[in-house]
Amino acid sequence: MILRPIDLSDCRKVGTGVTRPEDVVVAADGTVWMSDQQSAVARLRRDGGIERVGKAGGSPNGINMDLDGRILIANFGGPETGAGPLQRLDPATGKLEVLCGQINGRALYGCNYPVVDSKGRVWCSHSTWGPIDRAFAGQNDGFIFRIDPDGSTHVVAAGIAFANGIALDAKEQHLFVCQTVGCDVQRYPINKDGSLGTPDRYGPKLGFTHQEVQHLRPLSLTMRSQLGAPDGCGFDAQGNLWVTLFLANKVVVITPKGELVTMLSDPEGTILRTPTNVSWGGPDLCDLYIGSVVSDYVVHVRSPIPGMPLVHQR
Repeated sequence: MILRPIDLSDCRKVGTGVTRPEDVVVAADGTVWMSDQQSAVARLRRDGGIERVGKAGGSPNGINMDLDGRILIANFGGPETGAGPLQRLDPATGKLEVLCGQINGRALYGCNYPVVDSKGRVWCSHSTWGPIDRAFAGQNDGFIFRIDPDGSTHVVAAGIAFANGIALDAKEQHLFVCQTVGCDVQRYPINKDGSLGTPDRYGPKLGFTHQEVQHLRPLSLTMRSQLGAPDGCGFDAQGNLWVTLFLANKVVVITPKGELVTMLSDPEGTILRTPTNVSWGGPDLCDLYIGSVVSDYVVHVRSPIPGMPLVHQR
């Protein structure tokens, strides 16, 4: 399959009415779930409407599914509530529980994105201890923690410049982390004991940083489209890492050779407004869903390459 850019005119809005749909997860049976600030998650009905489930509070952010079909919710609650835990929802009953609310006695402030591996371990990014303005001014206190099936919690990486979306490669040999303030993706080798090794930059720097353009504000559309702050990421079946650049209204791909390819660009935000995450579903895994924190819908478009199936989709 050819990695060809997607025509913006092929994008359509789905799930209209959802609130702050930062992420989407597609179940093995094809059910599409969106994070929703008014509840916990919202299910996309076949008629195009939505059905809200649960009550998470705060700001449900990145979502994913575990091996039992429960929905993991990274709650970025800090700015509003002062607490941002990792939660778990039973979509059948709406029952919500806190999977991890504190580490070493300190309440989590801003969980961002969870991912599950084939062993049932949950990996989750925590962007910052706050406040947000310090995080974007170089505080670099983002970290990654892992929860094992026995319930034990381990901090496995720290010192990240706003840890955002994360992804595992197909063989689960590396963990990839979107470093928002650093405008790049960091790749961590996963050791046999589940610890993470020394990271390296995966692919190129993705564009201008927030600090590099301060003297040019207010930014033109041309300059805005060159901002490189990444939000979410995900692999397709050919090993390309798709990355959302939320300030640039753009989705790019880092190929296995480290090349950067623009797949979608909407400088004016006509439909792709502050894209945050990419998720694949459908029978052929070519239905691509793109989340947002400012839209009341998610974007759906056909992907030229199917997504890499996540553990709950295999």
